[in-house]
Formats: sequence, structure tokens, C-alpha cells
Amino acid sequence: MSIYFFAIFISFLINSILIVPFINFLYKLKFRRADQSTRDAFNKNTPIFDKYNKQKAGRPVGGGILTVITTLILYSFFLLLFVIFEQPLLTNFPSFFSEIKILVFSFISFALLGVYDDLNKMFFWKKKEFFGLRLRHKLILEIILAGIISWWLFNDLKIDIIHIPFFGVYNLSYFYIIFSTFTIVAFANAVNITDGVDGLASGVLLITLFSFWVIAHTIIDVPTLLFLAVWIGGIISFLYFNIFPARVFLGDAGALSFGATFAVIGLILGKSFALPIIGGVFMIEILSSLIQLLGKRFLKRKIFSVAPFHLWLQHKSWDEPKIAMRMWVVSILFAVFGLMIAFLK
Repeated sequence: MSIYFFAIFISFLINSILIVPFINFLYKLKFRRADQSTRDAFNKNTPIFDKYNKQKAGRPVGGGILTVITTLILYSFFLLLFVIFEQPLLTNFPSFFSEIKILVFSFISFALLGVYDDLNKMFFWKKKEFFGLRLRHKLILEIILAGIISWWLFNDLKIDIIHIPFFGVYNLSYFYIIFSTFTIVAFANAVNITDGVDGLASGVLLITLFSFWVIAHTIIDVPTLLFLAVWIGGIISFLYFNIFPARVFLGDAGALSFGATFAVIGLILGKSFALPIIGGVFMIEILSSLIQLLGKRFLKRKIFSVAPFHLWLQHKSWDEPKIAMRMWVVSILFAVFGLMIAFLK
């Protein structure tokens, strides 16, 4: 257990040393949130969203990139230590290498997709009629990446079941690939949507990752435990600079990567039923957005005055620290309940 606490501490320390120079580097690159004019999935202007985003214009985007880089480097370092000192990389799967491959690919691939979207937003959006990647284009790329990951989960790790407490275990066979792909894409976008209030997404993510760390420790999954440890250390450091008033934002690079990998870890740990409960705040955010889109599409009207949920709270005159901290409390309750569900037979 001590090695994992040490990994958290080292990750926190290194990220804390690097993050201020990295923020300054982002300023020099002009990698900052633009004073944007966005449109929804139906190509309609979103003036309420733009109103609140305008307050954040000019501050650096891309803080999640540093966490991605340091997590991958430190993860490699600690894995190497295990090999050097001949410590077993215990796992419940046929190959620990396949598990590591899936974790790393999830982290990197969705981060690169997010970087591409961020670059479009920062530097090229004025040349286009749409801010960033169009929703359908981004969704197609996300499905492709999630499909690759899902195939590896099914083919390499031999995961094809879901466990529903009190009802039993269900073998989905090849349908597991569809289920897994949907789950990964949903959470990638859920975390991205949640990242609209200072400290909200990163704070909730920290709580959910600790929950998965507890689960991984009970089943002694070393590759996932190590990955979670170094990732948690990075998130703690990032959160310090992301709390209101934020000095840096995750950006799509961080949000998409973190959301997708969060879902992948839940699937690897075999807790697909507990996953949406532990990530309950993320579910509230994406479901409120989905309901709004369906209302516009089929009822030709809004269901809510504005979505997602955190933006609705802002529109109701809640300030950002109040939203973030209240949602942290809600996330803790979801995490406790999710852990109870996860350990049920």
C-alpha cells in the first residue's frame, strides 16, 4: 500500500513544481480560451453559454495536457521499478501488458483528439463558421477510438460480462463491444460538458478516482492501482490551480482523455453497473444536455432554460464556488453509494 501513497505524493510534487511554468508556457503559446461565439448541435447560437464563457476568456486552456504527460512518464517509471525490484504486477487478466496498453492508449488517444479540437478553437475558429470540431465529426472520431479500446477489452482481457447486483451476471458476448463503446464515449463527453465551472470537473473526478482506487485495491489489480495513484497526484495538483478563480482549465485534451479513461477503468474493474453511480454528477450533466437536445429536436422547444445542469444553476444566479463545492458534496454521496453497489454480490 505504501508504494501507492508514495506514487500519489511524487506525482503531486512533480506536477506542483511544473504547473506554474507550464501555465506561463501556455500564455506564451497564446493557448488561451477565446472570446467565442458557439453554436449547438442544430447550428443555433448559444448566447447564455457565451455570456458565462466570456468571463473566462483569455485564461489558459490545456492544463490537462501536463497531467497527461506527467502521468504517463511517472506510470512508466513506477512500472519499471516493479520490474527492477522483481515485484509481481498482479492482475486478474491474461496479460498485464494488455491492461497497460489499454490504459495508456485510452489516455493518449482521447488527449490527442482533444488537443486537435483545442487547436481548432484557439487558432483556426475565426476562419470557420463553427467553433472547434463539429459535434458529428468529433463523435465519429470518439466512436472509432472507443471501438478500438472496446475490442481490446473484449479480445485481449476477455471481458464480456456485466454484473448487476441481486440479478446476477450477464454474458453480452460481442454486444459487450457496443456497450463498452457507448460507455466510453458517454463519459468522455460527460466530463467535457462538466468542465464549465472552475474546479467542478477536476474536483468531482478526484472523488471518483479515489473510489476506483479503493475498488482496485480490494481486487489487487496492480497496473490499474499504479495508474490511478499517479493520476490522482496530478489531479490534486491541478485542482489547486483550477479552483475559483481558475488560473488554468483542463481543455478538451484533459476532459476527453480523463472522461474516457475514467470509463475504461470502471470497465476494467468490472464495475460497469456502479460506474454511472460513482460518476453520478457526470451523468446529471450529460443527461441534462441530452434531454435539452431531444426537446429541441422532437418538441421544437427547450426543456430547460439552459443546459447542462451547472449552467442552469449559474443562470439561477448561483456563483461558481457554490456550484463546485455543492456538487463535490453530491459527488461524495454518489461515490459512497456507488461503492456500496460495487461490493454487493
